[in-house]
Amino acid sequence: MAGRSMDFDPIAQARQNWAEAGWNDVADGMVAVTSVMRAHQILLARVENALRPYDLSFSRFELLRLLAFSRQGALPITKASDRLQVHVTSVTHAIRRLEEAKLVRRVPHPTDGRTTLVEITDLGISTVEDATATLNRQVFGDVGMSRTEIDGLVSAIESLRHHAGDF
Repeated sequence: MAGRSMDFDPIAQARQNWAEAGWNDVADGMVAVTSVMRAHQILLARVENALRPYDLSFSRFELLRLLAFSRQGALPITKASDRLQVHVTSVTHAIRRLEEAKLVRRVPHPTDGRTTLVEITDLGISTVEDATATLNRQVFGDVGMSRTEIDGLVSAIESLRHHAGDF
């Protein structure tokens, strides 16, 4: 149950159950996957809580941050999709929500009539700057792990991502 501390680790208990069921050879993998999924839930809840005052999901925040980092404040929709590593449909949905909030706008590409750019607005810039400061303060500045633990986690996940063909 979220928000309630237990007197035992349910994932450790699941490992024991896996072993007792005769699946000891895959118990480490189950524990790894389950642990990452639980960590995702914990971190996502923290991020969502920090972004709630801005009416942003993490995916919409990521798109705004990407646009704010870009040289022109605008990118072709397909390039944004590639850089965020999500399907163009997901980016289009995020753009629609951000347009409704006046944080981005679609504009024609200046030299390629077949391409549409997504461009961050002034309101989008101020919103993403404030949201970034909040995330830095409430989430990124203290994820609940030491620097050494963070380095190990990032390295392990990088290995998993590379093995999966993510890069």
